[in-house]
Amino acid sequence: MTLIADNFIGFKNSAKGEKSFQAFVPAKNEYLPEKFTQATEEEFEEAISLARKAFPIYRETSYEQRAKFLDAIADEIMALGDELLERCSAESGLPIARITGERGRTCGQLKLFAQLLRDGWWVDARIDTAQPDRQPLPKSDIRRILIPLGVVAVYGASNFPLAFSTAGGDTASALAAGCPVVCKSHSSHPGTNALISSAIIKAAQATGMPEGVFSSLYLNHEHSVKLVQHPVIKAVGFTGSRHVGMTLFNAAVNRPEPIPVYAEMSAINPVVLFENALQTQKEKIAKALSGSVTLGVGQFCTNPGLVLLVESEASKAFIESFASEFVNTVPGTMLNKNICKAYAGGIEQLKGAKNTTLVAEATTDANADKAEARPSAFQTTAAEFITNPALSEEVFGPATLFVVCKDDAELATVLESLEGQLTATVHAAEGDKEALLPVVSIITQKAGRVIYGGYPTGVEVCHSMVHGGPFPSTSNAASTSVGTGAILRFVRPVAFQDFPDDLLPDALKKDNPLNILRLVDGKWTTDKA
Repeated sequence: MTLIADNFIGFKNSAKGEKSFQAFVPAKNEYLPEKFTQATEEEFEEAISLARKAFPIYRETSYEQRAKFLDAIADEIMALGDELLERCSAESGLPIARITGERGRTCGQLKLFAQLLRDGWWVDARIDTAQPDRQPLPKSDIRRILIPLGVVAVYGASNFPLAFSTAGGDTASALAAGCPVVCKSHSSHPGTNALISSAIIKAAQATGMPEGVFSSLYLNHEHSVKLVQHPVIKAVGFTGSRHVGMTLFNAAVNRPEPIPVYAEMSAINPVVLFENALQTQKEKIAKALSGSVTLGVGQFCTNPGLVLLVESEASKAFIESFASEFVNTVPGTMLNKNICKAYAGGIEQLKGAKNTTLVAEATTDANADKAEARPSAFQTTAAEFITNPALSEEVFGPATLFVVCKDDAELATVLESLEGQLTATVHAAEGDKEALLPVVSIITQKAGRVIYGGYPTGVEVCHSMVHGGPFPSTSNAASTSVGTGAILRFVRPVAFQDFPDDLLPDALKKDNPLNILRLVDGKWTTDKA
């Protein structure tokens, strides 16, 4: 298909601006030919106005209509074929195999939300029937349901150009909730955005959705912040750096009407290795941990950037085993030059840190012209880690830091010193339980997902997944950006008291026409109420 380099404003394309930019191919150190036009103030306002007008129509669509819309988006994305894979790989530096898997995840989560809509239980319908004869006062009929918040602003992510961007989890969950989306395309992969936006618009038109249910804009910094500040926007989905996430968060909470910002930001995702696990699984853990650190050139928000262990012969032998694995890793092209530059700066900071030594690095030098990152691993003491806050900062890329503790008490002190995390992982074996339990108690307060015997990279899209955590891993610890629980970010509860049945939403009507599971007088049932 012909690549559209314009902004997507409702069902039309528009390029009225004078400023443009080109997509960059990091692996080839060159620009692609298309010029993408930044949205003007007029285009910016038009997209938001269309979304505002679409909301009262879209929120009244049936769950089945929305499900068909999401299914159609997934089908249209698949129909893009190799063109999408090749363009996305060029713009991101990620291999075709990785992009193919990410496309499957993107379409899979769209279809998962479609099925969630059809199941219906997600609206959390709660009904307390009337008791007119109750003494001393009669009891009203009260029925509660979740309804959509309004127009949602979604910001594309650099490290997942499909699964966390234009048609990613934020967009999928917002559309499932009944909220129109205005997407700010990420500047690193505008061509990918153009292809995906075309697919969404085509699906919207084919399934009879209102114009304005989705728009995608190329925005400068000023308009990126202004999008959060616009009174039509009622919630924000963001994945990216802590600096940008907090800029958006502060803009949102300082509005005349503050709105929620669901920003996934930074984490170092500690991995705790216990003595008996090191004695019995040394080579296995060393190989798998090395693979997790370098997976996707370390450009995962769940990258294990911190490894904690207690000083012993087993821990010393493990670090040596890890180093022998790690030197065999190879440099890889990063998502863009700015990320590569930041990674190089982080590595230099670690190399210059007091009481911090290089454990291992890839034997092959990185190629700066290809924006490559050289995998690197470091070691420090617990005392140094606790007193040097810089060591706990995220280095986004294929790097990790080993912190060797004197004993279990010092290990606990290090864990307590950590900020909020997306994940925390433990590896233990028989005989480690006494040391393990206090650690689990700490990390469940620090992280959104606690892993036993595995690795944090790789986030399953399912009903039970939590991809979130305490600040600063996210700006809202009560939410998740992956899994069906993500829909709860873009809805709010409303109770209907003593309403005539014909005026109630279908999910709350006495006959339960949707045949969904509801909490009726304290019991879950699909019966009439």
